[in-house]
Amino acid sequence: MDQPNATQKPEPGLASTQRDQEEESVHRALEGYYRAGKPPWDTGVTPPELVALVEGHGALPPGRALELGCGTGTNAIYLARHGWEVAAVDLIDRAVDQAREKAAEAGVAVRLLHGDATRLDELDVPGPFGLFFDLSCYCGVPLHRRDAYAAGLTHRAAPGARLLMFGYGPEPLGNPMPEVTSWAAGVTSDEVRARFAGWELLDVTPGTNSVPTFWFTLRRDA
Repeated sequence: MDQPNATQKPEPGLASTQRDQEEESVHRALEGYYRAGKPPWDTGVTPPELVALVEGHGALPPGRALELGCGTGTNAIYLARHGWEVAAVDLIDRAVDQAREKAAEAGVAVRLLHGDATRLDELDVPGPFGLFFDLSCYCGVPLHRRDAYAAGLTHRAAPGARLLMFGYGPEPLGNPMPEVTSWAAGVTSDEVRARFAGWELLDVTPGTNSVPTFWFTLRRDA
C-alpha cells in the first residue's frame, strides 16, 4: 500500500469539517461558561481602558459604536449612557438575553444581536461605525475565521475609526482545550498588523492579568 504523502493537503471536505468542528467547540465552551454563570471576561465592570477612550483626555466624540462579543451588555450599556449609538453582537443567545434585560433596566437603547462576529454580513449592522470594542472576542475566534472578522470591521469602519481590543497572548502553559487550537495561539501584535490591512496599530499595552494579555488600539486609515 502506498505511504501517505506528508506534504499532501487535506481534502477540501475534510478541512471544512475540521473547521466546523472547531467553531462548534468554541460555541460549546462559551455556552458552558454562561451556564455556569462564570464567564471570566464578563465582570460587570467597564474596563478603565474603554473609560479613558470615552471620557479621558482627547476622548472620542460620541458617534456609532459596534461591540463584538458583548456578553451581558455591561460595556454596550456604558457606551449608550455616554451618548453613543450602540449595536452589540454576541454568539451566545443566553448572554444576549441577559444583555437585553440589563439594557431595559438601565433605560438605554442598545441594538443587541445574536450572531457571529465573523459573519457580520448576516446581521443588521451596516455601519459605518466610529468605534469598535472587543473584550476577548477576537482572541477566541478560530484562526480560519479571523480574516473574515477583520474584513467585516474594515468594511464597516468610518475613516479614522478606532478599534479597542483586549486579547490573550499565546498560551505558555499548554492549551486547556486541545480541540480549540486558536485559544492556545492567542493574539499577537504581528498578527494584528497582518490581518487588519488598512489600519494602523497605534498602541499595545500589556494587561494586568496573571497570563499574557494585551490591549490593542487601532485606527482605520482616513
